[in-house]
Amino acid sequence: MALEVMSFLGIDNFEAKYLSGQPYAIQKLVEIARALISKPKLILLDEPAAGMNDQETLEIGKIILEIRDILGITVLLVEHDMNLVMKISDRICVLESGKIIVKGDPKTVKEHPDVIRSYLGDNVYA
Repeated sequence: MALEVMSFLGIDNFEAKYLSGQPYAIQKLVEIARALISKPKLILLDEPAAGMNDQETLEIGKIILEIRDILGITVLLVEHDMNLVMKISDRICVLESGKIIVKGDPKTVKEHPDVIRSYLGDNVYA
């Protein structure tokens, strides 16, 4: 099972290597692989793109979509990279200071005035 998951995530060539010496993005994928081995119905990903460059973020986004679409696993994503969130999410819940300010599909959330104010400030003109 472990090799199947590693192959699915594209990290099967790292199976016999120490994790500590691997690039950060590979380490994150190994963490995801560990979670997938138990065949969950839901996976919680807390800041999976944190510390990644643009290319790595694009790749992790593709992998998250494959986890959802191919494996049929629900993904609960906690992420500050709003570009990633908007690209891969069906439903979004935006929090500010621990309170929900809006819930909805990406288009609704992106256009909501409280989200714009929270992320861009009050002095933004559309």
